[in-house]
Amino acid sequence: MKKGDFIWIAVLLAITAVLVIPVLQQWFVRSTGEHPYIMGFFKFAIMATMGELLTLRILNKKWSRTTGMFLKTIVWGLVGICIVLMFPLFSEGTAAAVNKGLLTGAPGFAGKLLQAFFTSAFMNLTFAPVFMAAHRISDTFIDMRAEGKQMAGVIDIIDWKGFIRFVVFKTIPFFWIPAHTVTFLLPSQYRVIMAAYLSIALGLLLAYARRRKS
Repeated sequence: MKKGDFIWIAVLLAITAVLVIPVLQQWFVRSTGEHPYIMGFFKFAIMATMGELLTLRILNKKWSRTTGMFLKTIVWGLVGICIVLMFPLFSEGTAAAVNKGLLTGAPGFAGKLLQAFFTSAFMNLTFAPVFMAAHRISDTFIDMRAEGKQMAGVIDIIDWKGFIRFVVFKTIPFFWIPAHTVTFLLPSQYRVIMAAYLSIALGLLLAYARRRKS
């Protein structure tokens, strides 16, 4: 293991400690409730950037900065703000639909699991593809800007067929819907940080798949 590996693991352990050490956990819950957008910004800005760095580490076998790293970190923070808003919109909307009999409900844990699944499915089949496409465009824009290329062709150079085949038809049904079903079973104050952890998990899966393909 290299020095960067220990630093990355140390940062991850430090973040995890905030969630498990009682005093820090109380601060985390209180801050999430009082400043949801600010906390959402930093959760994703830090965790998702760590996921990107880890992906490059696995693919290149060394630590390196991502292209346009600062701007991409800001974009991830903005994604975190969107997630803070989207999670209650979909979870509470799904709960209202169940209460009105528009969706199937059930008693006990089965009902909670079913509602979490519905919430995850609706969010990932409606909001997620649009959000992922917008994020793909922003990343491509940042990459082209860093390379000094013309910005007019951002939409044209994106592999939209690959995006639909892999991101939409594979990661959404086989990763995001199951993963977010678990997320929506958690207390609301932990959902955004769980989503940030999932960005690291997905980065690992993508890096592994790309290495196998190569």
